[in-house]
Amino acid sequence: MAGTDAPPRSPLARAEHFIWLTARVLEQRRFAYHFLGGGADPVETALSAYLVEDGGYGHALEPDLRGPVSQPLHTGHALRVLDSIGRCGGQRVEKVCRYLTAISTPEGALPALHPSLRGYPSAPFLPVADDPPGALLATGPVVGLLHRNRVWHAWMFRATDFCWAAVESLEKSHPYEIQAAVAFLDGAPDRSRARAAADRLGRLVREQGLVVLDPGRRAEHPVPSGYAPGEHHFPHDFAGRPESLARGWFTDEEMARSLDFLAGEQRKDGGWPISWREWAPGTTYECRPMVTIEALLTLRAHGRILD
Repeated sequence: MAGTDAPPRSPLARAEHFIWLTARVLEQRRFAYHFLGGGADPVETALSAYLVEDGGYGHALEPDLRGPVSQPLHTGHALRVLDSIGRCGGQRVEKVCRYLTAISTPEGALPALHPSLRGYPSAPFLPVADDPPGALLATGPVVGLLHRNRVWHAWMFRATDFCWAAVESLEKSHPYEIQAAVAFLDGAPDRSRARAAADRLGRLVREQGLVVLDPGRRAEHPVPSGYAPGEHHFPHDFAGRPESLARGWFTDEEMARSLDFLAGEQRKDGGWPISWREWAPGTTYECRPMVTIEALLTLRAHGRILD
């Protein structure tokens, strides 16, 4: 894009312009890796800036949680980045597992937020508790990802049991918890059990209206309690990859409408918007490149042409 006068026109070219204009170094390196043939080493180097001495990750890697302390959500984000570049293993992940062990709740799970965050700025919709319970929201994606990468550590045994119990007992939920459940099930080693659990969750999602199946009528669709106005979830939010168990929840027509909507959400500046509540200007600027990369990866995974 540099040095040209013509405005970029393809979705990928417009997104690249947006990334170079606004993104943190980590998201710049991630974009280069996924779409420009860049290497994995620069991504890992950029990610290491968020590493904390205890083996976890902090420093606002997840922009809605500020401060230098490690947090489960930061660390889960870091593992997803490492997974995306084929680096989810070795001594770094061993250290991460030791950190996860140290902060786990009595039932062997991860809290959504560790109390060490108290005193640092964070989103008001993420309250800090002194003695937080284990949360599928934080534990499910980490356990599923580690299983998928064949990482074995003592921490995994009780955490896996927690996730199975949490997923199989879900009766009333909300979209972000369902996403965490899907992330666990997509990596769980017991595939027949995972398929059965996913089938039940798919029925629950549709019965409880947790997904908008017709984006053109989303304004008529209520959002879950505590969510921001317009904070809807669509089929692509649950089935970001066609191989996900959640893909079976939706017809081809429903998935196509969802992907059409996602593609149409690209803004004039080339980036995608965030859907959750904005509480500080800086966090929005940091989140949008992350959301943009995920939108592009989802569209590409489902066979959409980007350039």
